[in-house]
Amino acid sequence: MDDLDRRLIAALRIEGRASLSALSKMLGVSRGTVQNRLDRMIAADVILGFTVRVKDAATKSRIRAIMMIEVSGKNTKRVAQSLRGLPQIHALHSTNGAFDLVAEIAVEDLSEFDRVLSSVRVIDGVARTETSLLLAPA
Repeated sequence: MDDLDRRLIAALRIEGRASLSALSKMLGVSRGTVQNRLDRMIAADVILGFTVRVKDAATKSRIRAIMMIEVSGKNTKRVAQSLRGLPQIHALHSTNGAFDLVAEIAVEDLSEFDRVLSSVRVIDGVARTETSLLLAPA
C-alpha cells in the first residue's frame, strides 16, 4: 500500500458511498486509477467489504454491551469462528491480558441479551466471560 491507497481508504471511511468520480476528484487522480486501486485492494483482501454506519438515534432502543471472553487452551480460532456466527456480535477483537477476545454485542431487548450470553457461554472452549452494558456516552 502506498500513500494514494491510504488516502483512498481514508476517503472511503469518511464517505463510503462516494462515486468513483467523486473519489477521483478528492484524490486528484483519474477515475480509472481509483477503480484500479479499489479492484486491486479488494482482490488482495486489503478491503474486505463495505458497510453502513447508522446514526445513534436510529438504534437508541438497542442494548449494547462489551463481552470479555477467556478461552481455554488453544481454542481461540474455533471460538472466534463460532462467535462470528452470532448475528448479535457486531465486532470481535483479540486482546491481551486475562481475556483473549472482546465482543461488541447489540440486541433489541434483555431476553435476547440473556440468550446471547447463554449462547456464548456454552461454546466449547469458552472458559469465562465478563460482560458490561454500555450506558450513556461519556
